Amino acid sequence: MNYRSVRQRLVMLAAVTAAALASWPAQGEGSCKGTIYLTFDTGSQSQAELVANTLRKHHIKATFFLANEKTIHGDYSLDPAWAPYWKSLVADGHAFGTHTFDHVYAVRDLPDGKIEVRPQFGAQAGKKQAWTGAQYCSEMKRVATRFHELTGAQLDPLWRAPGGKLTPHLLAAGQACGYAHVVWAEAGFSGDELPSDKWPNAVLLEQSLRKLRDGDIVMAHLGIWSRRDPWAPAVLEPLISGLEQKGFCFATLREHPQYRRTIPGKN
Repeated sequence: MNYRSVRQRLVMLAAVTAAALASWPAQGEGSCKGTIYLTFDTGSQSQAELVANTLRKHHIKATFFLANEKTIHGDYSLDPAWAPYWKSLVADGHAFGTHTFDHVYAVRDLPDGKIEVRPQFGAQAGKKQAWTGAQYCSEMKRVATRFHELTGAQLDPLWRAPGGKLTPHLLAAGQACGYAHVVWAEAGFSGDELPSDKWPNAVLLEQSLRKLRDGDIVMAHLGIWSRRDPWAPAVLEPLISGLEQKGFCFATLREHPQYRRTIPGKN
């Protein structure tokens, strides 16, 4: 076979391949075997840029839950210095919910209908407080106000209690405030806040790839102070690639069947 014949066959093969790729259904058009919902809570922010860049590389949209937490730079995650970061994520099309401004943990319900809480940051950090549902609502809305100041965008009506800890009074307070609470799937616990000597990244990656199923919500952080071997640099991209190879697609909680009805225009 001469060079010209080989070249003609290669051109024909390239044309057939291009046609096949053009007819292949895009993500969300029938090619998905299931959908995974990646979510990230604020934290030390040590992995913030890596997370954003990895999601961009894979053209993936996720959901972020924001609190004003101390970062590795000595500032706080909702300080004006972080405005460019949050603006870039808004431009990328991600969704955003509140994680309470001072990362306020619920301790227990009180007999008088109030909630005992413990802020992690802010003027009352570490001190137990007795809050009404309206006070907790105000705390959630502080994030919405700051987010709008930083980005010009509106927060989605979604929230996640720090630590995922809910009480009946707390859940009622969130509902009365207009926010739908978001937990994560058992298989969606990334383990990024566990000790890395007992839970190495390779183990966490293997578990996630093996256990995650269609519709699962995954929870990770934008950095954890206590973990010596950070989760995101070793796990996030292999996890995404592995799930893509299994036929999974990704979406924000704006598209989740349980939460989309709470989003204006998504009913």
